[in-house]
Amino acid sequence: MIPASDDRSFRRAVLIVAILNGAYFVIEFIVAQLIGSVSLLADSVDFLEDTSINLLIFFAVAWSLKRRSTVGHVLAFVILVPALATIYIAIAKILAPSPPNVAALSLTAFGALAVNLSAAFILARHRGRSGSLVRAAWLSARNDSLANVAIIAAAAVTLWLNSGWPDIIVGIAIGLLNADAARAVWRAARAERRDGAIP
Repeated sequence: MIPASDDRSFRRAVLIVAILNGAYFVIEFIVAQLIGSVSLLADSVDFLEDTSINLLIFFAVAWSLKRRSTVGHVLAFVILVPALATIYIAIAKILAPSPPNVAALSLTAFGALAVNLSAAFILARHRGRSGSLVRAAWLSARNDSLANVAIIAAAAVTLWLNSGWPDIIVGIAIGLLNADAARAVWRAARAERRDGAIP
């Protein structure tokens, strides 16, 4: 049985993370549109997905095991949204692979990394909790930090090659990373349902 104070602390943590993600979604989405970056656009959609996940967790963490398991399954589908959006955006960009502005790409990616590392730090003390909801929040923060490092690397390669392909490739990789996170959350939700002997 998790103490009520721990539940309050966890809910406060995911609410702060949701606010951080929502604010940076707006920033990254605008910059991605201005410079035509696939990787930033994919990452901005991911920030929106993270905002949704953490808000859902904030409201669902006090629910019954059955409702938590159901929300866990829903979150698995929510995580797939950025992956599908990235595929669509990448196909459009492949037809015209012009390189994005490297300075704006790098600066925005560093900002995203700072936000995601902050989110991971906030959630770190709670990652030992069981359940698909906690796993969803932790995977999102972890994966997004890795994605931001990849975007920064893509900016460096873009500067060297003057090509739009590094940005496209990283954008597709971000989508695949989110697809894998969706699989992991789905499995955690199934385990939660099974372990709780939910009919």
